[in-house]
Amino acid sequence: MVYADDYLAGFEHKREAERYYKEMQERLSKYGLEIETSKSRLLEFGRYAKERRKRRGEGKPENFDFLGFTFYCGENQAGKFCVKPKTNGKRIATKLKEMKQWLKYNRTTPLKVLMPILNQKLLGHYRYYGLIYNIQSLVKYHYYTTQLLYRWMNRRSQKKSYNWEGFRQMLEHYPLAYPKKYFNLYA
Repeated sequence: MVYADDYLAGFEHKREAERYYKEMQERLSKYGLEIETSKSRLLEFGRYAKERRKRRGEGKPENFDFLGFTFYCGENQAGKFCVKPKTNGKRIATKLKEMKQWLKYNRTTPLKVLMPILNQKLLGHYRYYGLIYNIQSLVKYHYYTTQLLYRWMNRRSQKKSYNWEGFRQMLEHYPLAYPKKYFNLYA
């Protein structure tokens, strides 16, 4: 079995998209390949999708998932159309589950060793998902990671290691990396 990478193809008119989809299926079949139909679809998206769908009584434009992001139609601060990304809900849940397991396994690691590694993990997440309009998802990830860290630091021994004030003081000495925007899709 041979696999190809994910990609998007955009068209102005529906008939062009349908023709492309049909021709792509024919071309791939020449080489014994096929499109993964569960991951492929034609959807109305873009600047005029909201107006067109409203006229037909169909509600908001659909969104789509691509490379760990959910893309949806939105507006910038000036009120102009733009495509907005946010971290895919399933992806963020998976990442938080992985973080929970990692913190649980490493809860007895000394803080001077643990915190730099944790910050590297956070920075890796922020740098991948740090797109414009996605800061809310990054802040959410930071918040839940902080909650998990507090939880697992308090399970180091039989007695509670930190109250919230003590935990804040520890974070002043070993601060957690805070999210920021790394990429602007529109610059």
